[in-house]
Amino acid sequence: VQLQASGGGLVQAGGSLKLSCAVSGTTFKINAGGWYRQAPGKERELVASIGAGNITTYADSVKGRFTISRDNAKNAVYLEMNSLKPEDTAVYYCYTNQYGPAGTSWGRGTQVTVSS
Repeated sequence: VQLQASGGGLVQAGGSLKLSCAVSGTTFKINAGGWYRQAPGKERELVASIGAGNITTYADSVKGRFTISRDNAKNAVYLEMNSLKPEDTAVYYCYTNQYGPAGTSWGRGTQVTVSS
């Protein structure tokens, strides 16, 4: 199973980005997925997750600004980020937990930089 994260970049404060996490190498669908981020000198933190029944959770710092979603047909997870702040600057990592034997897989990070 391979995860390809994309959509990061440089944006001004107040701007928006949409991250995508595409799953390949398996026919099993996503059971759950999410996004972590890690800023320089800080621990990795869970930003958002989506589980069975599309139940979502968010870090308090992103509630009301970020939206996680999934596309079962495309076997992908997305993170729409609005009203971005400089403190959102980090490398964002996606993960998915597939039905079937593969378990949890991680994608390579995508850099998000928010300038003030």
